[in-house]
Amino acid sequence: MKRSRSSLVHQLTYAVKNPHKIIPHLRRLARDTWFRLRTRDHIGYYRAVMRSDTARDPEGAVGSHNHRRWLAVGRMQFDYLVEHGLKPECRMLEIGCGNLRAGHLFIGYLHTGNYYGIDISPDILMAAQDTIVRHGLADKLPHLTPVRDLRLAFLPDDHFDVVHAHSVFSHSPLEVIEECFAHVGRVMRPGAWFDFTFDRTEGREHQVLREDFYYRTETLVALAGRYGFDATFMEDWERLPHKQSKLRLTKRPPA
Repeated sequence: MKRSRSSLVHQLTYAVKNPHKIIPHLRRLARDTWFRLRTRDHIGYYRAVMRSDTARDPEGAVGSHNHRRWLAVGRMQFDYLVEHGLKPECRMLEIGCGNLRAGHLFIGYLHTGNYYGIDISPDILMAAQDTIVRHGLADKLPHLTPVRDLRLAFLPDDHFDVVHAHSVFSHSPLEVIEECFAHVGRVMRPGAWFDFTFDRTEGREHQVLREDFYYRTETLVALAGRYGFDATFMEDWERLPHKQSKLRLTKRPPA
C-alpha cells in the first residue's frame, strides 16, 4: 500500500533512515514557502518551481537526476505507447512535454508536423528547443507552445489521435486535473485515447508541499466519468520501473 508521505510519522521515519536528505528537504521547504508568498495560484507557483529547477538542470527539472535516467524514462514512455497503439500517422498532443525527454522520440517517430507539445513553463520549453537541435529534429516541425492553463482553447476540435501526460497530474491539484478533463475531449478525434500517469495512494489522498499530489484511482476514474470518459487502469505499466500509475481515458460514444 502506498501510504501518506505527508504524515509526521512517515516524515520522521524517512528522516531517520535518510539523514543525508534532511538538509535538501529543508531547502525545498524554504523554497516552497517563498514561492507560495510570491504567486497567486498553482500554475504560477509551479511555473516558478520549474524556472528554478530548469536553471539548475533541465533534465533534473523533469525528474531525471542524470542523463542515463533521462534517456531510460523517455524510452520507457515511448516503447509503452508504441506497444499500446501509437502509430506514425497519429497526431499527438503531449501535455507537460518538458524538455522532450520522451518527446524527442515521439517527434522522430511521428510523421512530420504531427507532434504538439505544451507546457506551463517557458523555461523548460527553451530547453526543449535545445533538445530538438541536439537530436537533429528541426525538419520534423514539432509544435511547442507555452500555456497558462489546460483549457486548450487555441487547439482545433477533433484533431488528436493520442494525448499523453507523463508526471503532470502528480504535480497538480484536483481542480487543474478537472480543468483538463473538461476540455481535452473537445480536441480528441473519435477513437482517440488519453494516457496519463499519477501518484497513486490506497489510503488518504494527500499532498507534499504544493509539488506532489497523491490520488486514489477511483477519484480520478469518477472525475473522468463526469466528463464523458471511460477509464482503464493500465496494469502492465505497474510492472515497469516507474513509481507512478497510469490510466487510459477514451471518450464514450454519443448517446
